[in-house]
Amino acid sequence: MSMDDLVGLLRVHVHRGVNLAIRDLRSSDPYVIIRMGRQKLRTRVVKRNINPVWDEDLTLSILEPLPVKLEVYDRDIFSTDDKMGDAEFDFKPFMEAVKMRLNDDLPNNTIITTVKPTRTNCLAEESHITWTDNRVIQNMVLRLRNVESGEIEIKLRWIDVPDHKRK
Repeated sequence: MSMDDLVGLLRVHVHRGVNLAIRDLRSSDPYVIIRMGRQKLRTRVVKRNINPVWDEDLTLSILEPLPVKLEVYDRDIFSTDDKMGDAEFDFKPFMEAVKMRLNDDLPNNTIITTVKPTRTNCLAEESHITWTDNRVIQNMVLRLRNVESGEIEIKLRWIDVPDHKRK
């Protein structure tokens, strides 16, 4: 990966999990892994909590808008960590909004685009891409797949990389 190909950085704020699956006796020790291409990032483990709050920022380097996969695991000490579901999100609509190069004339919290839940995406509810605090933001509630229950709330934020190419 050369830095010349870098489009920008996608800051994924992993806010919280809601009603996650129980994988230990009465609870779980969940953490989230985010993957895109060869990049893999993870949150800390929240002990004994099926409604964990991570409030953690993970930053992906974006070369092309590949799908982002989110996986939730239950941390186990003496055995392999148990899967607690996964989700995928497409940030192409978000990138389209970023490319609009909006400016500060827009009122705060203007909705640029609304992405509706479909059978093929993991959205649990409508997701708004907004112009908030002079940047493009997208809040998402992702319904986890391959598991009996659970949702993960995340927020996307774009970070421009200063133009470093020689003119």
